[in-house]
Amino acid sequence: MRAATPSPRRVFARRPAASVFVAVVLFAGAQLTGAAGAHADDIPGTPPGTESTLPPPEVDGNSPNLKMRDGATLAAAKVLPLISIVESEGGEERREETSTNLKFALQAEVLFGKDSARLTPEANSRIAAIAEEIKKQSATKVRIFGFTDNLGSSAHGDVLSRQRADAVHRVLSPLLTSGGITYEIRGYGEQYPIADNSTEEGRKKNRRVEVSFPRG
Repeated sequence: MRAATPSPRRVFARRPAASVFVAVVLFAGAQLTGAAGAHADDIPGTPPGTESTLPPPEVDGNSPNLKMRDGATLAAAKVLPLISIVESEGGEERREETSTNLKFALQAEVLFGKDSARLTPEANSRIAAIAEEIKKQSATKVRIFGFTDNLGSSAHGDVLSRQRADAVHRVLSPLLTSGGITYEIRGYGEQYPIADNSTEEGRKKNRRVEVSFPRG
């Protein structure tokens, strides 16, 4: 029989003044061998290069507080960071924050026309707000990743998502004039969905551009 893994504890709250939804998720610091432990870096919507870099905590496998079944052993410890998610009422914009990183996700519809990589006039103010946060954090590396839904060919999605990431970079870069910032720009197409592609609501969430960077 498999040993039971500690379940994540979720705390939800609504900020009425700003009309946003806040979700705070706390994870345990270790998982049991053979258990289906959840880890932030293993979530399908997390592209490579955005994993936690904190060292794993020390875990005493003989601690009586673990209360494991006889014969159960601990797997290697992983850092499961606190994740705070603030999302707009309609889900068009989302801010994810951990102890080490900030990530802003903007749905394609708030930045581009349909099946287009041309930014709308309204997109500039949203990108400028992200630039101010990058300055505040004194970030020196910025990742800009584009994503699409699974409609159309995979090749078209790969090209379009990269074009959209490039478009955001062209606006963002001149706003960060302090120098010393390096950029990683990628188009992942339909990879790493964060919602169900079988519904239009889900596909809308998957069509997005993410800008992420380390916290200062």
